[in-house]
Amino acid sequence: MPPVQGWARRKRLEFFQPQLVSPGRILEIGSGSGWVREALSAAGHTDYAGVDLQPPADLVGDINQWRTLGLQPESFDTIIAFEVVEHVDCFEVCRQLLRPGGKLLLTTPVPHMDWLLKITEALGLNQRRTSPHDHLVDLTTVLGFRHKTIRIILGLGQWAVFTK
Repeated sequence: MPPVQGWARRKRLEFFQPQLVSPGRILEIGSGSGWVREALSAAGHTDYAGVDLQPPADLVGDINQWRTLGLQPESFDTIIAFEVVEHVDCFEVCRQLLRPGGKLLLTTPVPHMDWLLKITEALGLNQRRTSPHDHLVDLTTVLGFRHKTIRIILGLGQWAVFTK
């Protein structure tokens, strides 16, 4: 694992774990290798489902087709989307899947700094992207949530908690 990636994982958990409702129903979009599931399970969170385009996700498919994946509206207390929204526009889907008062926990690059992340990837300091960043977004411009807390991390990343 690239050094920056390991550090970022630890820091994400420290920042976001206090936001999790326990017990609470958690959906992770872009579950990848399953590292978030492992960390949440170790912390006692067991009502978890991961969605990704490829196995080993619990649900394999496109989150924008959530009905075909068997998901129900307003059925999750928390949705986690780490390094996802730059690949796919899924804010409205998240709003539909969150219960009232539910939280969307997300990380994404600062749009105007994505060029520097490409350099860190090329140097092997950060995980290589799995698909283009076609949906870079300034999180302050996202509508449809009643409360947003946004932190800029090292000038490169946006970490946010959106409440429905």
